[in-house]
Amino acid sequence: MTVRKAIEIAGIVQGVGFRPFIYRLANENNLSGFITNTSAGVSIEVEGAAEAVEKFISRLPKEAPPLARITSVSITDRPANHETGFRIVPSRAGEERTVLISPDVAICIDCLRELLNPADRRFRYPFINCTNCGPRYTIVRDIPYDRARTSMAVFPMCAECQREYDDPGDRRFHAQPNACWECGPHVELWNRAGKRVETADPILRTVELLAAGESVAVKGLGGFHLAVDARNQESVARLRERKRRVEKPFAIMVPTIAGADEYCWLDDASRTIMQSPAHPIVLLKKKQPERLASSVAPFNRDLGVFLPYTPLHHLLFAGERLSALVMTSGNLSEEPIAIDNAEAVERLHGLADYFLVHNREILLRADDSVVRVVLGGARQARRSRGYVPAPIFLKEELPSLLAVGGELKNTICITRGSEAFLSQHIGDLENLESYKFFESTVAGLKRILEVDPKLLAYDLHPEYFSTEWALEQDDVERVGVQHHHAHIASCMAENHLDGPVIGVALDGTGYGTDGNIWGGEVMVADYHGFHRLVHLDYVPMPGGAAAIMEPRRMAISYLFHHFGMAFWEFDVPFTRGLNRQRSEILLRLVQQEINSPLTSSTGRLFDAVAALAGIREKVNYEAQAAIELEAAMQEDSKDVPYPFAIRADDGGWIIDSHPMFVVLVRDLRDGVPCGAISHRFHLGFVDALVRAVEMVHGRSGINQVCLSGGSFQNRFLLERTCQHLEAGHFEVFTQSEVPCGDGGLSLGQAMVAGHRHAK
Repeated sequence: MTVRKAIEIAGIVQGVGFRPFIYRLANENNLSGFITNTSAGVSIEVEGAAEAVEKFISRLPKEAPPLARITSVSITDRPANHETGFRIVPSRAGEERTVLISPDVAICIDCLRELLNPADRRFRYPFINCTNCGPRYTIVRDIPYDRARTSMAVFPMCAECQREYDDPGDRRFHAQPNACWECGPHVELWNRAGKRVETADPILRTVELLAAGESVAVKGLGGFHLAVDARNQESVARLRERKRRVEKPFAIMVPTIAGADEYCWLDDASRTIMQSPAHPIVLLKKKQPERLASSVAPFNRDLGVFLPYTPLHHLLFAGERLSALVMTSGNLSEEPIAIDNAEAVERLHGLADYFLVHNREILLRADDSVVRVVLGGARQARRSRGYVPAPIFLKEELPSLLAVGGELKNTICITRGSEAFLSQHIGDLENLESYKFFESTVAGLKRILEVDPKLLAYDLHPEYFSTEWALEQDDVERVGVQHHHAHIASCMAENHLDGPVIGVALDGTGYGTDGNIWGGEVMVADYHGFHRLVHLDYVPMPGGAAAIMEPRRMAISYLFHHFGMAFWEFDVPFTRGLNRQRSEILLRLVQQEINSPLTSSTGRLFDAVAALAGIREKVNYEAQAAIELEAAMQEDSKDVPYPFAIRADDGGWIIDSHPMFVVLVRDLRDGVPCGAISHRFHLGFVDALVRAVEMVHGRSGINQVCLSGGSFQNRFLLERTCQHLEAGHFEVFTQSEVPCGDGGLSLGQAMVAGHRHAK
């Protein structure tokens, strides 16, 4: 019996070799019909013996290409038309765009083998790719995903590339970026003035320059990197000075996993993530003694390491003259990464000595993603290249809306049905270039998804640029969402929870509903609202935002808060080192309530402890003091946790740090090592959190706990809190698909706004 079936498939099914896979599968089962890309995914019709059609349908999801992600399959009967042969027909556009675009994918093993094979026609061709690898999102201009709608449209294929492109049996069948030496993009080496350097091999000359200590801006998939030899102390230090990046760690690229193993400790999970199609930066513990320049990641126990993910990257390491390269974003600190050749020369001419450029246009900038392994799994610290624009799949459908995130580590989120699309990492909205990137990302994601949201979610902080932008939009319904409620909602969304849950939200800064700066909160929450039941005790931030960059201010504030002026009598290194006159100016700000907002921030508490312990009185980047406090920890099973009190207050409780500071000051007076102080503090803080959750459980009966906020990027804090809560039979939920910090904030905003609107 002959039957015909129409099969509509949605998901990541374009640009991943899906059509040639279907072509081969249909022919193996002797079926006729066709497949075409649509704006919703792919449309297939197959005709043949009923048994063969059923076998085709059964095999389809099981044998789909590794980069494909099928989200829905719809099958309907069609009358047989007795055609012969199976065809791949041209793409057709539709009224509704629901196709999912693949993220950019690292070079596959087959292309890498050809790249390094002198007998292959693409030997050392820096843009080699196939349907299993190469650029995707960063070259897309529109959908459906066809060459004419990418930045490869300006490169007509030569006869041989066209033959591969047209052959369903070829690995490059309908590989949209397909190209070779004859017809594709090419690289050039430019000097600092943007003038072409005459050389027979620009890449080989670049290797020579890097080995000689020069810095080179290298154009990649989502933008430029600034590269120097990671073993050359002088080169790394010079790049730091030029980039105005005083101590924030640089990421390094190494040629192989074995190379990573030379500098860092790897486990199986880290190895798997590093070699995944995304090839993110993975945060790994350094081996001692360090074998790289000491200024690569000073005062930090971890190193961000990643593998080459483009052919060009592999060619930089091919001659084995370089074993590790600093590969940091091509920008001045806190600006967006440069993507255009002329833009790079203009913005980076003071940072790079040379420019290795190419003429394939980057349409969508994307920084490298950053991942750390905690509790045996990958957790996003920065979600960008390799992961975006794959959606977060929600438990239910939401109205189409736009959420614009926060001020730091900004991302935006657009929802479409049961899919939430988080943008690539935009960064800190602190300058005009970042603000322009934010606006272009909003416009670009709306265009590609063909969504025009009429609902807009934003943070309550009145001075955030994203909030100011949202409040200027008059043609949409606007919904303000409290910062820490959004963190918990983000964790709930990723874990498909409805709530209510006990939410533990810990970070540095978030505008509270009482006008104070929150950051150490335990609440009962669902998507519709929240009730804060526990928070860290409020203390003033002398000088406001200035206290974030000067942890000593928070140490002084905490000492004065708990001990009054008597703290001057403490015979500890911190107080002995204070300038009394300057410190008393800060105290007058506190006493007179001038520019000293109250905060319950976890980040500011960690800052105060770090300053008192002698780790860091001033910082050069966000959370530096807390990071170094964790890094200084020396674990000892005999260490006793520092004591925190929990006292009743206004229908809830306050985590009171007074007894902790009493013991901390005593340890400082007695000369207890910094590593032990850090360990005892972390143990005590975890103990206080667990007791707070138990008290909220006692009142609410809720057993599900969501942990979110940037402070949970502290590995010890996350692991120990999870372990202790689970030992107490709580069901604990954390985040891995999106960052627990502000990079995941927009997802939570979207969930809260969508549910409030539907209520």
